[in-house]
Amino acid sequence: MKKKDYYDILGISKTASEDDIKKAYRKLAIRYHPDKNPGNKIAEEKFKEAAEAYEVLSSPEKRNIYDKYGYEGLGGINASQREAGYTNAGMKDLFGDFFGSAFSSFSFTGGRSFKGSDLRIRIKLSLEEISRGVEKKVKVKRMKKAKGVRFKTCIHCNGNGKISQIKNTVIGKFRTMTTCSYCNGSGKMIDNIPTGANRQGMINEEELVNITIPQGITEGINLKLSGKGNEGDHFEGSHGDLIVIIEEIPHEIFKRDGVNIHYNLYISIPEAVLGTSKEVPTLNEKVRLFIEGGTDSGKIINIKGKGIRNIETHSYGDLLVHIHVWTPKKLSKDLKQIFEKIKHDENFKPMIK
Repeated sequence: MKKKDYYDILGISKTASEDDIKKAYRKLAIRYHPDKNPGNKIAEEKFKEAAEAYEVLSSPEKRNIYDKYGYEGLGGINASQREAGYTNAGMKDLFGDFFGSAFSSFSFTGGRSFKGSDLRIRIKLSLEEISRGVEKKVKVKRMKKAKGVRFKTCIHCNGNGKISQIKNTVIGKFRTMTTCSYCNGSGKMIDNIPTGANRQGMINEEELVNITIPQGITEGINLKLSGKGNEGDHFEGSHGDLIVIIEEIPHEIFKRDGVNIHYNLYISIPEAVLGTSKEVPTLNEKVRLFIEGGTDSGKIINIKGKGIRNIETHSYGDLLVHIHVWTPKKLSKDLKQIFEKIKHDENFKPMIK
């Protein structure tokens, strides 16, 4: 860490009084103030150093620590303030005693944004709608400028959005710029408010919005329609956005797993033993599925490309058919006799695969 001699910076001795410290600092502040040295980086650094030195030496507690332990002993002082020299908040606190309100206006903040607020709506979609993509027309109430609203140049700041003032301080006169409180920095004021509008000339109006839902969207992905939110509450305000929150409606027979779809298919014992052909539903059509003889309950048959479209890669997932062998709870006398005859057959003894 670079050592600094605060007494040397202010050009005073170590026995300097409080009044000596103030006088020395005032002299340097006048010489190196940014308003008097625009764009001069050296003067800016000198100003920062003087401010830092005054902060320490004007405080009896900090000065005592500095005198005993030097610059390294000041670790408790806000490091960011020492490095930056001054900030908007620091300027007000540090120099308020010297310059009053002049420095409270000395800032580098930008102008106000007049963007309208965002709106949020929820849309519930079925798995079929998600699979194929869909267009939704939704009624949305949004704040808009009323027809006939007029604006005029702010008479207080002459359309600049800023008010310039000359402040007399102990180190001289300084120009300060503050945001105009009458127009909030826009430079314009409302000249005419139509009937039914609020004080900002806005009305709450219903609008039909067309929303395109892409294939394969998932719950948790929000769509943003730029400019479809509330309008800005001023003549130059941009529109907010409409955020569409997607909710997926649980399906009666399908279960979604990312881009794959799961389906439970129940077959009889004879079908499992002999094999069969079944018509299986998908999200968009029906397909024929052939089940070979000797199929066990729990087997999963994969039907390629019959799942959900991947929203990023545009490839399709699969339909996973879970086979369940249905065991009847009641049997006729004849069927019981048949099963009695075959239950000890070698082919019906469970085998571990």
